[in-house]
This record gives sequence, structure tokens and C-alpha cells, in this order.
Amino acid sequence: MVKTIYLLAISSIFLFPSMQQETIKPSESGYAPVNGLNMYYEIYGEGDMPLVLIHGGGSTIQSNFANIILLWAENRKVIAMELQAHGRTGDRENGVSFSQDAKDVAALLKYLHVNKADILGFSNGGNTAMKTAMEYPEIINKLVVASSFYRRDGLLPGFFDGMRNATLENMPEPLKKAYLEVNPDERGLQNMHDKDKERMLRFTDWKDEDLTNIKAPTLFLAADRDVVLPEHSLKMSQMVPGSRLLILPGNHGSYLGEICTEPTEQKSIRATALLVQEFLDR
Repeated sequence: MVKTIYLLAISSIFLFPSMQQETIKPSESGYAPVNGLNMYYEIYGEGDMPLVLIHGGGSTIQSNFANIILLWAENRKVIAMELQAHGRTGDRENGVSFSQDAKDVAALLKYLHVNKADILGFSNGGNTAMKTAMEYPEIINKLVVASSFYRRDGLLPGFFDGMRNATLENMPEPLKKAYLEVNPDERGLQNMHDKDKERMLRFTDWKDEDLTNIKAPTLFLAADRDVVLPEHSLKMSQMVPGSRLLILPGNHGSYLGEICTEPTEQKSIRATALLVQEFLDR
């Protein structure tokens, strides 16, 4: 039970065989001085309205988006980053929070001279994306919230009970490997795990008006066997004015080709990319 619950919390519901990822190379990558840390980022493709990708807990750019990022980069500029304590990005003494992550995303876009962008966040990255829309609405063009939540009861029953006993040993091997491939620091891996765990344990429900105050056109995206309950995704889509909802077959992140989900046909991932692209292009 503990192991299963841990997988839900760190952006991967079940430990399925990893998908074979493409070798992807950004057109630009580097580190930005962001609110006291060096934030790693990558840029793909070209276009006037960038799509910003925000990964989930325990993840890196590649572990969440390697199988889909190039599909979006065919038609637009894509900016992806690794948040505090994740992958190649540095850390602070304080714990991680969705509000701080949103502040860091906004600061990175300012550093890159991006005044407005579309933002897609997956899992915990969806919480960060929503916080960005709430606290920095001027930088959001459109918002895509993938497999995320705003209340504790929006996740599968037992999630937070199991989280209390989560350990690094419970963390999916593909996620640990993905971290160590870009940052071979075992202590850093443990630190990321612990900070993500504490963030989830500290999470308190957001107010309904937090969502109703989101002004950006929003697409809520989830899987039919997700860690987020389908009715919770529906509720969020009904609360954000003018938002849309897309439920796809699969598990947490499988529709994106996330590294820990069951093997998914490239056709399914391309369908996700095209549907998201259609929403962004309207």
C-alpha cells in the first residue's frame, strides 16, 4: 500500500515498464539566476507564444515530457524548466511550495524576456501552473492543468495516509534513474524526495474562489484511471469560468508518455499533443 501510494504522489501512479524515450536535444539550455537559486531550463522550437512545461513532483524535464515535447516543438516554442531541488536546479534551505514555484516560473520567464505564455503543468506541476495563474495572471495566455487537484479529497482514497510512510526506497526506479542521469548526487535525490513528501503532507485545501478567480482560458486534462478522481477534474472545470475538460484513457501521465506509466502507443501521445495544440490555437 505504501509503495502504491508513493507512486501516486511522485507523478506516477503505478510502476509499469518504462517507455523508450526519444533522444531530444534543445535548441537552447542553461541556468537562470532565479530568486536565489540557479534554475535549469531548456528551449525547443520557435514561435511567438511559448508553451511553458512544468513537471510534477520527483521529476525532471525528460522523465515527464521526453515523449511529447518534440511534438509541440514542431509548431511552437516550448520552454521547460526544473523546479527547486529537482534535477539540475539548485535548492534553498526552505521547503518547496507551489507558491514559491510559481514565483520562480514567473521570474524565469522575465529572465528569458517572455511577457506572456501558455502554461501546462502536470501533476504537482499543475498545482504550480494554477498558482501561477492566480498570482501572476498577467503572464498567462492559456492554461493547461494536467492530472492535478485543489482539494485533498480530489485524490484517490488513502493517498495522504500512505504518504506519511513514503520513503526513498518506495520511489519508482525510473524516476530515481532519471534524476541521477542529470544530477549524480544521491544526497540531492534524497533531499528532493523529502521536500516533495513534506509539501504533500502540508497541503491544505484551496478555496473554491481561488479557482473561480482564474481568468485565463483553461483546459483540464486527466486520465480515466488517474490519481485524480474524474469527478474532481469535472468539478474544477466547472469552477473556472469558460474552461474545458478532456478525459483520456490511461493512467497518471500515460497520455503524455510519462516515464513510469504503462507503454503507450505513440499515436495516443500524438493525439494528446494535437488536442492540446488545438485548444491553444483557438
